[in-house]
Amino acid sequence: MPAFIHHIATLTPACVYRQADTRDRLKDWAAEAKTKRLIHAIYNRSGIETRHSVIGDFVPGAEATLFRTAADGSFISPGTAARNACYARESRKLAVELAQQTLADAPGFAAQDITHVVFASCTGFANPGPDFHLIRELGLRESVQRYTLGFMGCYAAFPALRMAAQFCAADAQAVVLVVCLELCTLHMQINDQPDSILANSLFADGAAAAIVSARAPEQAAFRLRGFESALVAAGEQDMAWDIGDNGFNIVLSSYVPDLIGANIHKLLSDMLQRQQLSMADIAAWAVHPGGRAILDKVQASLALKPDALDVSRTVLRDFGNMSSATILFVLKKLLDDPATQGTTCAMAFGPGLTVETALLDMLR
Repeated sequence: MPAFIHHIATLTPACVYRQADTRDRLKDWAAEAKTKRLIHAIYNRSGIETRHSVIGDFVPGAEATLFRTAADGSFISPGTAARNACYARESRKLAVELAQQTLADAPGFAAQDITHVVFASCTGFANPGPDFHLIRELGLRESVQRYTLGFMGCYAAFPALRMAAQFCAADAQAVVLVVCLELCTLHMQINDQPDSILANSLFADGAAAAIVSARAPEQAAFRLRGFESALVAAGEQDMAWDIGDNGFNIVLSSYVPDLIGANIHKLLSDMLQRQQLSMADIAAWAVHPGGRAILDKVQASLALKPDALDVSRTVLRDFGNMSSATILFVLKKLLDDPATQGTTCAMAFGPGLTVETALLDMLR
């Protein structure tokens, strides 16, 4: 029994920053001249113009709520507990607002229809968490089954959608609310490590939700055709997370784009062959915009047309990398665009190095 993405909604926090302003703010906080120069260079070639955050600390002169400075102007790194407390508070508000918007804008679906909630996030922990508050504040049935996918990183939307499809295959009446929510800016760290500076330049806050069911679509929808997972073993040490005393520590090596570029063609060709498809059968591409260099490498490796990744580049430019939520921003733009037809190939990359792919058929 096929499952369909009937509707996708996206939401970003109120605080929005120009990339150039964030760059200059971090340069103010950096202690060494060479670190300032590295920040300037990395931010300028990011391909990002604006990003959002749940905190307003990145505006010069703003009253700090999390990232503070000492009397001498030096940066005071907040501890993990303070960062996570902000996550617990802000994720609840953002998740509820997003879910309310999702249900309000999804024709034919109401709060009482929801049977499952799948919540994905890697930027904080709280229990009861946003999945619990969605039940209470949206008036969902208390019998709704709740699942949280934690700490997976940028590819988590794919396991979440795969779970939703499996629930729908098992129960034709299932209606699944998938929510991906990330507050990446809470884990910004100021040091002279290139990995940290690169992560600071890319990651942003945002959330997205999807309604998945086996109901026959009444409007434009994606049919979830299939999913596949793969590992690039050589990248195990190049993309990783762990929990430190001053937030979550991310390893994001500059070699990641090269690793993806060197492996994505074979991984994708093998996947398509198993689905009895070829590259020529793909009408649209939804690639997680993990960074400008990643998009460049994927485009070159797959020999895609110059405009094939325009939607991914637009999301990167306007929002940055919002980890797991980002691919849903891309898919929403494709779903809402009448020009999108045929089969879409979607992919995202995360710790491991993990590659998740999905095939979606556009129905209009």
